[in-house]
Amino acid sequence: MLVAAFLTVLAARAAARYTEDWPSLDSRPLPSWYDQAKFGIFVHWGVYSVPGFHDEWFLFDWLFRQPPNQECVDFMKRNYPSGFTYPEFAPHFSARFFNPGDWADIFKASGAKYVVLTAKHHEGFTNWGSPFSWNWNSVDIGPHRDLVGELGAAVRSRSLHYGLYHSLCEWSNHLFERDKKSGFKTQEFVAHKLLPELYSMVVTYKPDLIWSDGEWDAPDTYWNSTQFLAWLYNDSPVKDTVVTNDRWGSDLRCKHGGYYNCEDKYTPGQLPKHKWEKCQSVDKQSWGYRRNMKTSELMDLPTIIKDLVETVALGGNYLLNVGPTSDGMIPVVFEERLRGIGAWLDVNGEAIYGSKPWRIQSENASLPVWYTSKGSTVYAFLTAKPSKSIVELLQPKCDSSTEVTLLGHQGPLTWTPISADGGLYVLLPELSQSVSQVWTIKISDAK
Repeated sequence: MLVAAFLTVLAARAAARYTEDWPSLDSRPLPSWYDQAKFGIFVHWGVYSVPGFHDEWFLFDWLFRQPPNQECVDFMKRNYPSGFTYPEFAPHFSARFFNPGDWADIFKASGAKYVVLTAKHHEGFTNWGSPFSWNWNSVDIGPHRDLVGELGAAVRSRSLHYGLYHSLCEWSNHLFERDKKSGFKTQEFVAHKLLPELYSMVVTYKPDLIWSDGEWDAPDTYWNSTQFLAWLYNDSPVKDTVVTNDRWGSDLRCKHGGYYNCEDKYTPGQLPKHKWEKCQSVDKQSWGYRRNMKTSELMDLPTIIKDLVETVALGGNYLLNVGPTSDGMIPVVFEERLRGIGAWLDVNGEAIYGSKPWRIQSENASLPVWYTSKGSTVYAFLTAKPSKSIVELLQPKCDSSTEVTLLGHQGPLTWTPISADGGLYVLLPELSQSVSQVWTIKISDAK
């Protein structure tokens, strides 16, 4: 009997292994922590933070785009000597004020449940001492610190999940350029740089999430994506917990992967059939830090919270980006917004974390309303301040056991049914002025 049981376990394990093809990889269940989390913080931080101009694509727009971006060309002419090269920015990526505990405290205060740091962007600079990126990493040059490791330890000590953004391509890597010129018929870059570095990163830091990017030039067969993901899901140290996105090859977005990004700042408009995430940036012009950003170019707190609510109501996760300075500070305007989100979530978080899309995601009767649910409890988000004390909700179906409350307000609210088919009128208390401008009605025992 023991032998039979042992063989049964072995057979189950063998059956659970994923093969190097999309039907098999896509069959892997998404680890549950991710859908429960709902809200995360994205951090774009690298050598591009030193010029702090245009955006995180500064290198490409200055030197590789044809024709070059004239604003970037003029910026370099005005501020740097002739012949100045991009690698000369790296020593100025100092991170001298970087305190990972301070960052993690801000992220925790925001109410986020996970953090995703750029381990490597398209410029190829790694924020850890990658043995496959000699003298182009944060240990050999610039900060002389393991930024990935330090932030990971601080984030995890505050019970937050830790993810890493990793670009597949590298604009200035000669091996990648050689493969590109071959029409991606050769794979020198993949064999000698990309995959060894990815395996090393996963084994060293054990990320809960890998946010892949930079895939658009070549198919997944060039990147050997299915080979890597099969190892990640079968044999890596994070095989049971890691979450991945859909950026593993040209023409794969919104088709294959753990969850779907589809495109930056993606909004589906209706409830998708697959788990998805909206990545959004506080600075509407850039993901990386810009020294010349203006208040008018930033998302304000009410807009961010409405965006979060709409994303979660449509079954998505919301990943909000901030760009730190090259010396390691999170700009105060970003911190202010993050703490503001946290203050709102302290009151309304039960309607966000662990929620599910309801049968109706939104309505616009007396004012815009978005819905989430937990079992028989329905949450109605009012994304504008009502002009009257009575709010009309057309969709919930209630009975005598239904209790209606306002999150953050003591005691039940008075309500009456609209008709036998459903809907209710809710008498609201006087709403205090809120910088978030989003209030949540909780309807227990509703259909």
